[in-house]
Amino acid sequence: MQELINSLVDFLSGVGLFQMTWQMYVMWGVVAVLLYLGVAKQFEPLLMVPIAFGALIANIPDNGMVITQAEREVRSLDPVTGAYTESTMKDVGFLRLQLVKHKEVEISVDIPEGATEEEIALIKATPKLTAEERAKLTADEKKLALAMAEPMSFEQVYDANGKPCKGKFKVTGQKPDELLVLKPEGGLFDWIGLGIKCELFPPLIFLGVGALTDFGPLLASPKALLLGAAAQGGVAFTFLAAVCVGFTPEQASAIGIIGGADGPTSIFLASSLAPELLGAIAVAAYTYMALVPLIQPPFMRLCTTEAQRKIKMKSLRQVSKGEKLFFCFTVTILTILLCPDAAPLLGMLMFGNFLRECKVTERLVSCAQNELMNIVTILLGVSVGLTMQGDRFLMPQTLLIIGLGIVAFAVATVCGLVCAQLMNLVPGWSKNPINPLIGSAGVSAVPMAARVSHNEGQKADRSNFLLMHAMGPNVAGVIGTAVIAGYYISTL
Repeated sequence: MQELINSLVDFLSGVGLFQMTWQMYVMWGVVAVLLYLGVAKQFEPLLMVPIAFGALIANIPDNGMVITQAEREVRSLDPVTGAYTESTMKDVGFLRLQLVKHKEVEISVDIPEGATEEEIALIKATPKLTAEERAKLTADEKKLALAMAEPMSFEQVYDANGKPCKGKFKVTGQKPDELLVLKPEGGLFDWIGLGIKCELFPPLIFLGVGALTDFGPLLASPKALLLGAAAQGGVAFTFLAAVCVGFTPEQASAIGIIGGADGPTSIFLASSLAPELLGAIAVAAYTYMALVPLIQPPFMRLCTTEAQRKIKMKSLRQVSKGEKLFFCFTVTILTILLCPDAAPLLGMLMFGNFLRECKVTERLVSCAQNELMNIVTILLGVSVGLTMQGDRFLMPQTLLIIGLGIVAFAVATVCGLVCAQLMNLVPGWSKNPINPLIGSAGVSAVPMAARVSHNEGQKADRSNFLLMHAMGPNVAGVIGTAVIAGYYISTL
């Protein structure tokens, strides 16, 4: 009977319902909001729905299927015993590790003849001490040295709330005097999440974007690069604002890149520099990308006059196939030479566009545009959602990130509009004026921002067609945001 009761207690203790926390219940509400935005309002549904479902999975006790990667922890040697000092509770990454023993790396030592087993064990435990120093050790110091020489082990891995984490964990290696590595072994969702941790999914998304995008408008009007660069002012401004409100430079860079309106780049940078904020940054970036038709128009009307919005631009020249292929080669070489850390994004972007423009790889282009893009989008969305665990997402920082994200979009939009107006003052360019509305397309929400510019122009004059003109700054914004991301990674 007692065994039956014990089995029932063990079963109930493993039921997820009894492991729920208040943060998980709140996150269910957040999931419902994201699903409403994605399904009912159709705001970026291809990513909003996978993100929401991934967040739901991350906030249900899952017996170790979702595990956050633990990082390395530095340990020093005790100056007296020559052994590793005893560990204390310490935050490492998103987990809190309680290690209790450390093993000294094998070092050859001279064992005197006639030494007892206890003396031999002490010599091996304190190989850096001389015989005279070893003789002066107290009984407690000898006991500590022998204990620290035993094989490495650990009691438990705890989350930020001090609750034991489920899943299998093991020590994978160490180096003399400094490093221990505690690596968790996760389940299905941990393996899926490796696509972000290993920076795999965002570059593959860029491959699809390159295969879908026509760079012709940018080549037909190279000055559009200035508009794409100007819109990055939102990234710089938000970086400074985030630092001022208390974020670290690494976190501030990942938050600022939201102003570039490029979800994959935001995820790529956050996973490198601020993985603890990845969920909040990704949700803010994709939410605001979906809200571009609502966020940008008020600023576009505020910063331009009706006469400026009615400006008609001359038709763009036809760009040859050779020009487009040469552009892919040139941009790939120059940007990677100047900013190597941008290579994963820009290299794949240009590769995808080269496949599109060479006209001999139709099957590969079709795969990049459709099957591959769809598969990676699903996995990327779910992976981002899995990072939205309640105890990390429900923090004051999340609200700050969402607020700074809207600031980043607004400033980026205004910078692009103002730059276009200034370009119309340049002698020579004033003869063929730019409609300032296309400056707002410098944010890299391809092609949504270009459509918004076109729609606002149509409201001022039904015969005004700005879509292709706006695609130039739009493509320039994609390139500019990726370069800035690479710069942040290389410097921070």
